[in-house]
Amino acid sequence: MTNTNMPMLEFLLKNYKNFNSRATRDATLSYWRHVEGGGKMFWAVAGAMSSAQLGITLAPAIRAGLIHGLSVTGANLEESLFRLVAHHSYKDFPEYRYFTKDDDTKILEQRMRRVTDTSIPEDEAFRAVEKFIVPMWTDATKNHTRRFWHEYFYELIQKIEPKAYEGNPDECWLLAASRAKLPVVVPGYEDSTFGNIFASHVKTGECDASIAKSGIEYMADFYDRYKELSSGKGIGFFQIGGGIAGDFPICVVPSIKYDLSEPVKPWAYFCQISDSTTSYGSYSGATPNEKITWDKLTSETPMFVIESDATIVVPLMLSALLEAKQNPAAANALIKKYGV
Repeated sequence: MTNTNMPMLEFLLKNYKNFNSRATRDATLSYWRHVEGGGKMFWAVAGAMSSAQLGITLAPAIRAGLIHGLSVTGANLEESLFRLVAHHSYKDFPEYRYFTKDDDTKILEQRMRRVTDTSIPEDEAFRAVEKFIVPMWTDATKNHTRRFWHEYFYELIQKIEPKAYEGNPDECWLLAASRAKLPVVVPGYEDSTFGNIFASHVKTGECDASIAKSGIEYMADFYDRYKELSSGKGIGFFQIGGGIAGDFPICVVPSIKYDLSEPVKPWAYFCQISDSTTSYGSYSGATPNEKITWDKLTSETPMFVIESDATIVVPLMLSALLEAKQNPAAANALIKKYGV
């Protein structure tokens, strides 16, 4: 490989020629051209990406201005915080494919919650964070204040003393996003560990359910956030996985157009990384063309589908983009050299 300060970008340009590798290369270059030209990028993150430590490249990308807004599951939101405060207590299980039910029962008895080949420690993560966030909820109940779900986590993660960190704060995307005050939506946050914990405190009467703003309020607020983000060169949509994390925010465009009857810019770019196959009625497996019929994308939108594992693809893409962001002229010269 040629001696360069951009090893990831050059690796991608030199080796990724066809099939999913070509889609990865083309999506990366289109992403780069969009943000280099002043456009913004919105990310939708499903799956257990925080437990998979995607923050190693996601956090630097946020700090570098490559990501301008996020839609995440409640699990990804809280698990980024868990990785920061309880990293050393996680256990990995690389042989998980060969586990028996008894093996997983033993993991349960160790108070670990397995997520594929790693696990979240209940006491060091769930219960440790619970001690901080429940008083925030009870105070909000007493004071009749209301917030979006992520705002509680934004405040909490910035309150935690650095001496309590077990993970590398430079690799915590939630910390980076909170410091940058990125717009965030967390649709369906009830379907998360702390969504369940919150529900239990509502049931016992300690907390009022209204202190957490609803998904409908998230969308009503997102109308304005989208208009701000899409000004100028527009905003693209980068989606990991499927489900509500992706479907919720991408709907903002047709909703502004048809439900508010207001003018709106379409999404300026679309890329989905998913290992789901096209299937009957599956959002995760729906091709981008289907979104044209819902007026979420247009025939002019640059569209990419990468049928692969996001834990493999995203770090490569973001590493190449971070190199390009650091030295745009050199990146463009390298792209030109490979004739892409």
